[in-house]
Amino acid sequence: MQSSSSIAVRELPLFPLPEVVLFPGRPLPLHIFEFRYRIMMNTILESDRRFGVLMWDPVKGQPTSIGCCAEILQYVRLPDDRMKMLTLGQQRFRVLEYVREKPYLVGLVEWLEDKPPEQDLRPLASEVDCLLRDVVRLSGKLMDQTIELPDDIPDLPVELSYWVASNLYGVAAEQQALLEMLDTGARLERESEILTSTRSHLAARTVLKDTLNE
Repeated sequence: MQSSSSIAVRELPLFPLPEVVLFPGRPLPLHIFEFRYRIMMNTILESDRRFGVLMWDPVKGQPTSIGCCAEILQYVRLPDDRMKMLTLGQQRFRVLEYVREKPYLVGLVEWLEDKPPEQDLRPLASEVDCLLRDVVRLSGKLMDQTIELPDDIPDLPVELSYWVASNLYGVAAEQQALLEMLDTGARLERESEILTSTRSHLAARTVLKDTLNE
């Protein structure tokens, strides 16, 4: 029986970006100015509007092997042929091999999906959602402002795990590790650890702030 990850293999234009990890279902605005990527986007716009986003690994000096496919939803051409566009994350993929490097990178990729869960993940998803709301509330208290979460935060475990991962800031390597996980439960567990640690840190700072303001 074929695994879900190897059902389809295709060639995909690849766009390496430093410190950027795209997740399925999440938006990614882009400003395209480099000549080779202007060529790439013009080619993509004439086909299925899809390309792969890979985080550039500064340590290894090369792109990561696992990324996320992006679809161009909207674009605007600027007078000097630069482009501004809004893209949306689709499926994750693994690069099997590079088939071309000029004028831009093209890889042979296979699609990746999380394995089916062995248990009900809704309680864990609910825990992560509560931790997220605690972190946002404490952050707002520290900054003396109300931070509103969007109304469309997913409640399904897989989609929630991607939403939370995409909204972690300044930790691209951690985001890449979450993207590469093929187990929704493991991804949510790691996010629970991150949010619990963040909540504890913020709670301690809040207590200190309250004490100093007394």
